[in-house]
Amino acid sequence: MTTEKKSRRLSWMDTIKSLARPKVSIMLALGFSSGLPFMLVGNTLGYWLRESGIALATIGFLSWVGLAYSLKFVWAPLIDKMNAPIFGAWLGRRRGWMIISQILVGICLFAMAYIKPEGGLALFTLLAAIAAFASATQDIVVDAWRIEVSDASEDMALLSSSYQLGYRASLLVTDALILILAGAIGWSVSYSAMGALMAVGVIATLFAAEPKHGPANVPGAVPLWSARGLFDAVAGPFISFFKQHGQRALLILAAVCLYRLSDFVMGPMANPFYADLGLTKETVGAVRGSVGLIASVVGVAAAGLTAVRFGFISTLLIGAVIGPASNLGFSVLAMMGPSTEVFTGAMIVDNFATGFAGTALVGYMSSLTTLGYTATQYALLSSFYALLGKVLKGFSGLVVQKLNETHALMESYALFFLGTAMIGIPALLLCILLVRSNTKMKMPAST
Repeated sequence: MTTEKKSRRLSWMDTIKSLARPKVSIMLALGFSSGLPFMLVGNTLGYWLRESGIALATIGFLSWVGLAYSLKFVWAPLIDKMNAPIFGAWLGRRRGWMIISQILVGICLFAMAYIKPEGGLALFTLLAAIAAFASATQDIVVDAWRIEVSDASEDMALLSSSYQLGYRASLLVTDALILILAGAIGWSVSYSAMGALMAVGVIATLFAAEPKHGPANVPGAVPLWSARGLFDAVAGPFISFFKQHGQRALLILAAVCLYRLSDFVMGPMANPFYADLGLTKETVGAVRGSVGLIASVVGVAAAGLTAVRFGFISTLLIGAVIGPASNLGFSVLAMMGPSTEVFTGAMIVDNFATGFAGTALVGYMSSLTTLGYTATQYALLSSFYALLGKVLKGFSGLVVQKLNETHALMESYALFFLGTAMIGIPALLLCILLVRSNTKMKMPAST
């Protein structure tokens, strides 16, 4: 697949009508299933832990369970080359792995609800880590399915937008509505409800069609456990990627690696910040679930249409500007105090920017993969995109605590959020280089 393909320009009405297509609707549900566990083992979990009296530094370190999302390229070759046990023969390679991972996530969420942090933090953390591993496996297969069922560049842009809409809808549930639910009936029952919602992914998987152009159907495929098959599974995706993109490969990987660094580093401290600021769970949930949701959907739709009209790289550049800049709103909120109006404004800006930048990156990374190595190459790219941020975010609570030794707590938060915005500058510079590199590739040779 090439980075930039010529495509007809779609109107807003075309984009909206496309949501009625079966595979786009299924992609919406699978995006919801992919996004559901993400906050439940990440930022939302931090809210629960903070209310249970866990220290900020510990919350930051426990966020490392999310490293599973950054290491998924390690087992992605197996997902590409092997059928899932039991379900693989029945549903096919992609759908078999989907349903196993979805069931495992649901079981872990139910178990976390039963154990609770007070019942043993070590066991609770282990369950969160297993849920993250199963969730990362689901991401590998859903991303591969999305790319392999795409027929053209518009199709990929629309499916990427649909995926992001579903993903963002699940974030609404697990990062907003769950706070209202937890305030009313408690965290334990709320997590049980989230485990039950994994049924959305299971149902979507059963209705999805197995891709006709998946790795199982690639001509000349060899058994995984042969010497050639093992080499092809492990080294083939990397060799193919660097052959396809040449000298630009390292630039691409560097840009992807730093693109969402600001959001990752900031993430673990967002919900503890709201708790320390004095905002109630009900207020946070209500704002996120109303104007926050609208801003997020608008951001996703804007990125999808921009990608169809102007290409993935141009969309990526816009996201590199507005994504990190949106973190400044949290610095303002920290200095202004628990103002619902300021919090609402910060949520609007942040949700629009996150929806836009997330869709831009997903679409761009999807366009870089090669048939036959879809799952592994996308897992490699998404691991590069998340690995550094997932490592550094573990120190986020420690940074705030160190700042708090010489500053008031809210000043410490304000400085922290300002710093997360500044670390987005290198990604912006790399995206500018990508635009220039892409322009040079398109320039006709001089005669």
